[in-house]
Amino acid sequence: MERMEPAAFYRQFISTRSARKESLTAQKKQFGWWRLFCFAAGAGLLYFLWPLPLMPALLVIAAFTAAFLFLVGRSATIQQELSQTERELRIAAEEDDIAAHRFQHRFDGSAYLPASHPYAHDLDIFGKSSLYQYLHRTSSGPGRETFAQWLLAPAADPVILQRQEAARETSANPAWSIGFQATGDAEKLESETASTLDRWLQDPAQFNKPAWRVVAIVVPVIAVGTLLLYIFDLLSTPRFLALTILFLLIAFAITRKVQPAYVMLNKAVSQLNTLSSVLACLESSGFSNGSWPGILERIAVAENKLPASKRIRQLRQILDRFDIRLNPLVFIPLNAFLLWDLQVILQLEKWRREQQSSVHDWFRVIGEAEALNSLARAAFNHPGWTTPTLSGLPGHFEAKALLHPLIPARQAVANDFSTSGRPAISLITGSNMAGKSTFLRAVGVSQVLAMAGSMVPAAKLTVSNNRIMSSMRIADNLEENTSTFYAELNKLKGIIEAVRRQEPVLFLLDEILRGTNSHDRQTGSRALVEQMVRENGTGLLATHDLTLTELAAQYPGVIRNYHFDVNVNGEELYFDYTLKNGVCQSMNASILMKKIGIEI
Repeated sequence: MERMEPAAFYRQFISTRSARKESLTAQKKQFGWWRLFCFAAGAGLLYFLWPLPLMPALLVIAAFTAAFLFLVGRSATIQQELSQTERELRIAAEEDDIAAHRFQHRFDGSAYLPASHPYAHDLDIFGKSSLYQYLHRTSSGPGRETFAQWLLAPAADPVILQRQEAARETSANPAWSIGFQATGDAEKLESETASTLDRWLQDPAQFNKPAWRVVAIVVPVIAVGTLLLYIFDLLSTPRFLALTILFLLIAFAITRKVQPAYVMLNKAVSQLNTLSSVLACLESSGFSNGSWPGILERIAVAENKLPASKRIRQLRQILDRFDIRLNPLVFIPLNAFLLWDLQVILQLEKWRREQQSSVHDWFRVIGEAEALNSLARAAFNHPGWTTPTLSGLPGHFEAKALLHPLIPARQAVANDFSTSGRPAISLITGSNMAGKSTFLRAVGVSQVLAMAGSMVPAAKLTVSNNRIMSSMRIADNLEENTSTFYAELNKLKGIIEAVRRQEPVLFLLDEILRGTNSHDRQTGSRALVEQMVRENGTGLLATHDLTLTELAAQYPGVIRNYHFDVNVNGEELYFDYTLKNGVCQSMNASILMKKIGIEI
């Protein structure tokens, strides 16, 4: 079946969800009136039945209470559906903004930008107007972190292929994709929740001895028996009060031991509903285990025949029982006569024993699923993008109609480019602002996306599993007393050492050695290029130094010259941003200097 264009889908989706929102809002109001009527009718009928015997009054109270609770429950369900629909509408509306490149308000992943990284700074992977900000569709802390890690390092070939297939399958169901994201947005699942549960799971069990289970049975039997004896007037009041105080002391001594677990887990309770709902959404997705790499089977039914979502719901229900302590009038007698805290903590310990090996993985599953959903949304939103083909050849990068994803489509210019083998050096010359740096970033970003398992902005792309290493945007560091030139030398050192170790690296260099004099710069740049040839390096180097292009004659078939040029009409410059073979013959620096008032 032919897929709907993204813009048309989002218009239709917003239309249907808006109608659904109106319907749910109307239902919510109706049930509100029914609750009011039920309460008023029950109170009125009880008033008229008050002179009658107790039993009819109790039946009336029970009937209207049951009806009222049913209406309250149904209203809560409608409110949940309404909230989900509103979140889906917000997400769909945001897609219109992102398509128009108005996405700078979104989470930008700056927290995941390493202080030092082979390419993240140069390629705008994180930060305002970054690749991460443009592509991520994650809701949870684990999801945000996982997607960041995927952009920071290449995956293995089998993993890349699995992610491609998962993204392809999920992109065919954009309504599910939006619903999944909206479910996670209900109350964002933070990484601190996973850390809290991890700490609890690793803590030693204090109530795992058989003696505690004996206490949980024997003491309540004695306490309830004492209460019954007192009710039937078989036990005097002083003795009953003395025993009750004893039961209270026992109960609250246990409560002191239980309190740390309660305080720790209470912070996570509010997010367990989201965790359960997101897992349930995955369980009911209908996607195949083969395309969702190792995800669906990790949350499927376990030995206790319950899927992960229901096991999390069990935990939430157990923790809810702790909250009885918030009502002292109920909690104190329950704890005194039934050892309520002990009963709950024993249920909690049992749950921990059964699920201890699974909980941490469930958070990882959600992280991976949200990252995959981000890849799927990119695939759906960009029907012109292509799925990269992995090559077994060393140093292979072959692109047709390559674009930079962060440049709006109406402004972007597509370019063809290919390089293969080791060594293979592409020298790119051109005038200022002609597009050299943007092209290098387009190559780098496409390689990063391909290694993450994403579709890429090109008509065709075939790549080796290469890691990008770049030296493009260098800044000094006052705290470390590091100059720009020294910072650049450190980046170049890392690239040289990686190439020397024969690592699968595709390097991107833009105007290297800018921090030194022209003679040293020319000498150093030439020496670096020749060293890359000797040590079988593969990469691209953008430069204004035309003397470097002479190396193509010295190393035929290894060094190739490309350029971006500029058309000059009087003192006006016209750029076509198209990559061409050969050496650039036109430069524009003098024209630009004249424009700012330098007399040349």
